Amino acid sequence: MTLAAPTTPRIAGETDITAQAVAFLTGARFDKLPPEALDISRRCLLDSMGLVLAGLGVPAIDILTGFAREQGGKGDALLLGHGDTRVPVQVAARVIGTAGHVHDFDDTQVSHDPAHVYGLLTHPSIPPMSAALAVSDMKGGVSGREFVAAFNYGFELGCKISEWMQPDHYLRGHHTSGTVGTFSACGAASILLGLDAEATARALGIAASFAAGIRCNFGTMTKPLHVGRAAENGVLAALLAQRGYTADPTALDGPWGFPAVLGGGFSAEKTGQGFGREWTIVNPGVSIKPYPSGILTHQSMDMVKNLVLREKIDPTTVARIDFFAGDNILRPIRYRVAKNELQAKFSMAALISMLVMYRAAGLAQFDDHVIASPEFQAMQERVHTHADAKINAMGFDLIRSRVEITLKDGKVLKAEADTRYRGGPSWPLTDAEVRGKYDGCVTKIDPGLADRIARETFALADAASTAPLLDLLRKVKPA
Repeated sequence: MTLAAPTTPRIAGETDITAQAVAFLTGARFDKLPPEALDISRRCLLDSMGLVLAGLGVPAIDILTGFAREQGGKGDALLLGHGDTRVPVQVAARVIGTAGHVHDFDDTQVSHDPAHVYGLLTHPSIPPMSAALAVSDMKGGVSGREFVAAFNYGFELGCKISEWMQPDHYLRGHHTSGTVGTFSACGAASILLGLDAEATARALGIAASFAAGIRCNFGTMTKPLHVGRAAENGVLAALLAQRGYTADPTALDGPWGFPAVLGGGFSAEKTGQGFGREWTIVNPGVSIKPYPSGILTHQSMDMVKNLVLREKIDPTTVARIDFFAGDNILRPIRYRVAKNELQAKFSMAALISMLVMYRAAGLAQFDDHVIASPEFQAMQERVHTHADAKINAMGFDLIRSRVEITLKDGKVLKAEADTRYRGGPSWPLTDAEVRGKYDGCVTKIDPGLADRIARETFALADAASTAPLLDLLRKVKPA
């Protein structure tokens, strides 16, 4: 039995963003995707797959998969890292999504709005990819074209919502990848489940009430769980809507809609962009991270690394490090010093210490044993961060910072960050670098299997079915 969606009277001047989103999702077609979007999404999918695999064996994922095994349930989809074990589809999506974000190494959308707050931008790939993997597995596989279309449309839905919302959403403390990511996952799942317009509207309404994630949990296991729950809740919203569960069909509109309640509403100027006219994945684009830490830190990390290498700085000669930045870095990068690898992702003292001590800040350095070592803790205490009024006055459209490293002999070495972002559209990683990042993420997996997964993932748009990729993923075991 299918229940009709409730109708809501339309008030003059009210928006119809939900209806536009529904039309966009129900009209999803692979052939509508621009060639540039397909090319970039190949890179995003490969990057994301590497990060999902890198999450295996991490304590947060061990807890989630152990809990899923204890709970059991209908065997819809693979439980990542546990062979033929199958769990309910939304639980599978939860694990995949959390694993993909657990290292905080996944891609980020770009905005050119000078008033935009960087944190308002979402991590766009993991929620729709996780949802699409789990739902396609439940269905016994879908065509590669169906999968790639669902991924791209879910990706685009989330990016537009994130771009259109007022900065107040992030400033209030919401984590956009958890909140908006729920819509991305819901969009991808709704497409693969073949929901009609009424059901899709209900799914978005359910997703609006599921969307959650607050920034106080940055630096803990719950931060990546925001993305896992976004994937889980997006799938669950679509499944419930498919069964006739009701919700407000205009949840992206009105005074009680998601954007108004959680973030001060949408920008009226931006909503005129519409869905699918200009694809966000192409313009303004997407950034593939060169470091597994908050994206706000990366220009500063490149600055420190380049200074250390250029001056051949011996870490034993460092007396003091002074880092100057604006509030757009220092407020979200919240830990004075890090006690573990999760906190290190949000600590400039930890990130700078890594680069001074090891000339690198990759997955090998983001390790609890490295962070807890006396030498590393001592180096962090030499790092002092300063809010710079002049940098703040320049605005938050770019990430600006500078550093002064004082050596024990009194010499002071200085550098300023390049405001371009390595990994972003203006300075993208090459295909070889993206593959190199993937390879660096899968070092604990059989090399032959990792290579086959990479090839299948990169060629999904041309695959007859996702089943071969899913079969490969079932062979993956955590280290």
